[in-house]
Amino acid sequence: MRGLTACIAGLLFACTSLAEIYQWTDEKGNRHFGDRPPRDAAHETVRLRNINTFRSVSTDELPEWAKSGNREVIIYTAGWCGICKQATQYFRDTGIPYREYDIEKSDRGRRDFTRLKARGVPVILVGDKRMNGFSSRRFQALYDG
Repeated sequence: MRGLTACIAGLLFACTSLAEIYQWTDEKGNRHFGDRPPRDAAHETVRLRNINTFRSVSTDELPEWAKSGNREVIIYTAGWCGICKQATQYFRDTGIPYREYDIEKSDRGRRDFTRLKARGVPVILVGDKRMNGFSSRRFQALYDG
């Protein structure tokens, strides 16, 4: 259940313009979300607001190495997260150095994610700035800023 909640949170936080999200209830009363409407069930489109954000964060929340003003990127990910894969591919394609911490496989990733009070992945830190979700345009503005 925790994985499903994290997956839904990741979808809601990360994909604002990539696809529509559909919601439906099965015959047992279980609610489902997906990027394709079901063929055999009534469904509705979930309206997402623009929730990709970046803001200043307290330097107390940052890993020690990032407090020096280093512009290297830190990204907190999960293996199932497609948006996380898009973000790390963007970093590789553009030559942006980054450190990746999987919040499900890494003790440090899990600890930092909790300390940041994050709700979904990816969470991206650049210096003292934070971005929830990923958009190449917004990331580049944050990185260049």
